[in-house]
Parts: sequence; structure tokens; C-alpha cells
Amino acid sequence: MADAAGVAPVLSTPATHTFEADVHSTKPSPQPLRSPEQIAIRYEIERTATEIKRGRWKRIALQFPDNMLPDAPAVFQCLSQRLAELPTIFKDRSKQLEHPYPVITETLDKTTSQSGPEKLFILADTSYGACCVDEIAAEHVNADVVVHYGQACLSPTARLPVIHVFTCQPLAIDLVVESFKSLYPDYDQPIILMSDVTYAGHLAQISTILKAQGYVSIFIPDIVHDPSSPLPNRTVPVTVELDPSMLREWRIFHISEPSDSLLLTLSARVMSIHVFPTATVKSTATAVSAAVALRRRYALLTSVSTVPVFGILINTLSVKNYLHVVEHVKSCISAAGKKSYTFVVGKINAAKVANFGEIGAWVVIGCWESSFIDRQDFWKPILTPFELEIALVGDDQRVWTGEWNADFQSLLRETKRHLIGVSIGKVSTHEGDPLANNEYDSEELDSEPESAPPEFDLRTGRYISHSRPMQVPANIESISSQSKGHHQLVRRAKGEMATIGNHVSPGAEFLRSSRTWNGLGSDLEIEYDLPRDNIDGALIEEGRSGSARGYFSAFSETRT
Repeated sequence: MADAAGVAPVLSTPATHTFEADVHSTKPSPQPLRSPEQIAIRYEIERTATEIKRGRWKRIALQFPDNMLPDAPAVFQCLSQRLAELPTIFKDRSKQLEHPYPVITETLDKTTSQSGPEKLFILADTSYGACCVDEIAAEHVNADVVVHYGQACLSPTARLPVIHVFTCQPLAIDLVVESFKSLYPDYDQPIILMSDVTYAGHLAQISTILKAQGYVSIFIPDIVHDPSSPLPNRTVPVTVELDPSMLREWRIFHISEPSDSLLLTLSARVMSIHVFPTATVKSTATAVSAAVALRRRYALLTSVSTVPVFGILINTLSVKNYLHVVEHVKSCISAAGKKSYTFVVGKINAAKVANFGEIGAWVVIGCWESSFIDRQDFWKPILTPFELEIALVGDDQRVWTGEWNADFQSLLRETKRHLIGVSIGKVSTHEGDPLANNEYDSEELDSEPESAPPEFDLRTGRYISHSRPMQVPANIESISSQSKGHHQLVRRAKGEMATIGNHVSPGAEFLRSSRTWNGLGSDLEIEYDLPRDNIDGALIEEGRSGSARGYFSAFSETRT
């Protein structure tokens, strides 16, 4: 035992096992290939091809989520074959009448045949979330339309038209009916039967079975492209259209696990929510509540109310009006006397946002499903635009009603409605007042309370440092007119401070000179001030070679 204890433990595999296969790999087994008939039904090949012909689109981008990529080649082949057959089928009048989509005429067939066949492109990697339409990747191939497969947030797009194919997932309808009956023994209860878009095709059959057994107050909402609806992307009962507060009398039975954003949104709008999970074969619906999550979010908002610098993370380039909400968030942060910086980092992860230690909290601008990020691996808290507006309100004015909203389109509408009311009030109140015509003293506009009393955060016991945003001086027009016409690059002199808007910015100077890493090549010191003849180029040297387990250096034959 003593000899065994004195031997060093083996902490790595032998060198002979470097390139051997791992027999204990946890790689999932490949899914069985589907037949062309199954592909045509699940991915709605007929409807997709018909809509493409109706729209006269020639360059089509097919966007798949990761779990559907194994079916992408088969979908590509089936859709290409069906697009090639459609013009021939619709030229025959007798067959056109039997087709479920008889709107395509012979004139359209001549137009499409003269312009050439359609070209399909598979988008294998999305720029942001899989639920959003990736217009950026589609524009790389000059696509005319995007066919989006799978789960979708249904946010309005900014540039390209979209064909949504939700794909009908299999569902154990008998288990759903039994679970529904055990939860709601009263047949007169008003119940909304909902699901994710991938299970929406089963709702009509489930509703027919339940109504045949005596349920009389079941409502199945239709899918619409409206995240601002009381039921996001769904229609509401007629009574709720007349009075939105009537939604509190309804219960929701949701098939499949809803997203966190949807759960938080619906928690304060309906009476109760029961979820039937689809991840397991045998499942029973359970009641879910977002009360704990809402309390945690409210505590987070109170903790970031004293943050001096906010970062704005743009998590979409496709959702309509995303630039307007960026400007709205900037104006809110500036009006609160705080600073903001805008970042576009693609898919958000903890490593990317951790590079900016000056940021105290982040605000995500994205679709209503992907804007909510609540993970422990992020160093600083991440908010939505709705939560930011609550956090910027003072502690004496902040009121938490339990309402939560992830759609920034509704925030823009409320802001516009508020500005219209304010402008009307100003016109009626300040009519004839010289102050209404912006006749203020310029010195009063530029003055700031330099000797304001110190402010402490009672939650942390620390002094609150106010980083005021850069103010535009009164003579900015004269400065800009003097510098107008000078567009040549000028080398920065030594000791010159960084400027923004032709005036010195200490914050920009700190970011320029005090960061530990400023980009590729920042660790190389280049002597620009020396004469050009005295600058020698770097010597070309042979680098390392070999595998990642051990490299060979040019200066030594041993591995380092």
C-alpha cells in the first residue's frame, strides 16, 4: 500500500491513444431518415411551392433550426422537384381545378418559365436566434423570400417576405384529453386551449373531442403576427376584444413548455396556466406560476437603478422598428443622467459581454422571445426595454403592478401616445408664453449641479458615482461650421485627448488609452514617430508545427 501511494497518479491517456475513438462517447444516435411522403407532409412542400409560385420569387432561402438540419437535404430535393412540376401541372386546366390552390394562372406560368427555374439555398447557421428570420444570411445570397421552418416568434420583419412552415409535431392526443379532464371537472369553465406553433395543428381535433364530452366554453385562438396582442401572436375571445380586463376570467391549458417570456407575459393577464409537457411520452399537465421569477426580476431592477453606465445589446437586425427602440432606449438613459454604449455582438454569450467591465447593466434589443435572458453565468444583469423603463424611475415613484411585457413595439406606441398628450398639453398651457418657443438662456441649459450632495446606495452602502452623459455645448453649430469641409485623415499628436463632437471626452480617452486589449495587433509597439528609413520590418520566422497535444518549435527538436 505504501508503494502504491508513492506512485504518481496517471492524469492523462497514453500517447498511443491520442487519435483513437472514444468508446464512451455520448454523441446522440442519428435520427432515422424520413421518406419523401413524410417530408412532404411534415414540411408542407405543396403549400410552400404554391406560395413561392404565387409570389414569383426566384431565389429562396430555407432557414432550419439545428434539430431539423438532418432533414434539410431531403426538403431541398422535394421542394425543388415540386417547383419544377408546378408550371406543367397548372397549364392543364382540368388538373388546375382539382388543385387546392387554383389561383395560379397560365399567364403566371409563362412569366416564371421565361425567367428561369427557382434556386434554393439552405441557411445552416443563424445570426441570432432560431425563432427569428435571418434576413442577414438571406441577403448574402440575394434571396427574394425566406422559408422559415419550426418554432417562430412571428415578429414582423423589416425587409424580406417570409413563408412560415411550423411543421406538425406528433402528439399523444389521448393523454392530453385525459389530463385536461382531470384538471377541469367543471364543463362551464372558460378555458383557452393553446400550444406552440409546432403543435397548433392538433388543437382543432382536441377541441372537437372535448366539446363532444360536454365542454362548452373552450376557445382556440388563431395564429396571427401580432406580438402586442393580449395573447402574444394569438387572437382573443370577443369579450376580451371589448374589454381586455375580461382576460383575467380565463384559464389557459398550454400544450408544450412555453418560453419564459410568454410565461411572464401571461402570468398577470389570466387566472391560471396549466402546461402539458411534450418532452416525455407519459405526461400530465401541471400548474405553473411566474410569481417567483417576477419577484426576482423586480429585485434585479432595484439593484441596477444606481448603475451609471448601461450597454445596449442589439440582438436582432431583422425585427421591424428595432432602430427606433434603440433610439428610445438611448433617450431614456440620457434623460436619467446616465451613459450608454451600443454593441452588436451577434449571438449573446457570457464571454462576449464580460469583455466590457465598464458596463454596469445591459439592455437587450431583440424579438419578444429572445430578449429575456436570465442566466447565472452572466457577470452583469441583462434587462429588457420594458424593465429598463421601470429601473430608471426613482425609488419613490416606482410602482410594480406585476405586469410584464417583452414586446418593444407596444412600448413605442405607448411612448408616441404619451408624447402626443404632452405636446397637446404644452400647446394649451404655454400658448403665448415665450418659454414655449424655446427662448431659454443658453447659460442655464449648459449649467450643471457640480456641487451636488453625495448620494449613497442603501442596498450596498457605497457611494453612487454619477457619470453624466456628454452634453452638447451651445456653440456647437459654430464649431461644426468651422470644421466643415475638412475630411482628411490627420495623425493624432502625442498627448492629444480623444474628442467627440469636437470637444474633449474623458470617457472616450479612458476607453482609448486604458483598455488592456484594443484589438488585434495592439500588443505590438510600432514606432510611428521615427523616420520611415529607420523602421525595419519584422523578420520572417518559421512557426510551430504539429498537433494540439504537442507542438514542434523551429529552435528545438523537443516538443514544447
